[in-house]
Amino acid sequence: MLTMRVIRGFCLSFFLIVLVLLSSGDANAGELAERLANFSQWEKLTDVKPAIGDLVYPSWMAGEWVVKSTLVDLAAPLAPDIVTPGFEGNRQYLNQPIIFKVKFIPENRYVSSLKSGSKLIPRTINQASHKPPMIVADRAYNGLSLARAYLGNKAVLSVKVDPESPNRQITLLRGDKQLVSIVTARGIEITGDGRYLTTEVFQQLFQDGKKQSNPYFNNVESTTAYHFLSSQNLAKNSSNQNPIIEADQVTAVYLSPQDSNYFKAGSRPVALYRYKLEFRYSL
Repeated sequence: MLTMRVIRGFCLSFFLIVLVLLSSGDANAGELAERLANFSQWEKLTDVKPAIGDLVYPSWMAGEWVVKSTLVDLAAPLAPDIVTPGFEGNRQYLNQPIIFKVKFIPENRYVSSLKSGSKLIPRTINQASHKPPMIVADRAYNGLSLARAYLGNKAVLSVKVDPESPNRQITLLRGDKQLVSIVTARGIEITGDGRYLTTEVFQQLFQDGKKQSNPYFNNVESTTAYHFLSSQNLAKNSSNQNPIIEADQVTAVYLSPQDSNYFKAGSRPVALYRYKLEFRYSL
């Protein structure tokens, strides 16, 4: 139960993502929108390109937000033959909003580090071009905020991001447990109605240091469509009641090769979760 709850919480910390078009990660036109429309009919992982660098957000994502995440549907396509641990337990979250805060900030201008003995010497980007900084997620803050919203403050000790790669993150849990998540691939679309869509595929490894059992490993995919609402909401939001951004998100869980049901499941996901996200300015 704890494993799947941590997996769910950590997933969202990675896929609260709105991307500008990057040539290294474009998906085929309409593929992601079609995938969302076919919620429980997914047959395999999305075919997207390897994740390179950090995730870049539109400028309107900059700042601090209060996010309300609501699980609105869930499915186990291969039930009753195959049902993942914790799936039935996750029904308790159905239509129960979870509230947490997130930050989106200008990208740190450090692009690489040179090792000098035991020290790391940052090398900064040349500022001569005067280009505005890209907006990225405050990964450590967002991951900790969301994990504690689901598991409680005492259960989650810290969230660390690999200084060499923004796509690798570790969540340290009470009881000598940890969850390692590595983004491996991503793709994006921008639709004619102004929605930003993204898919991220990542590997998750859950380890319990107090038990001598094998780590639990799986693959997770998230497809999300973000919609920036009318600018009229900016004025209306003075009471912090009206969302500025809404999102439709589907998370799919796939078995790892170590699972005894791996070949039986084939390429199909064993669990799917659909969420509605609402972003409001943090006052």
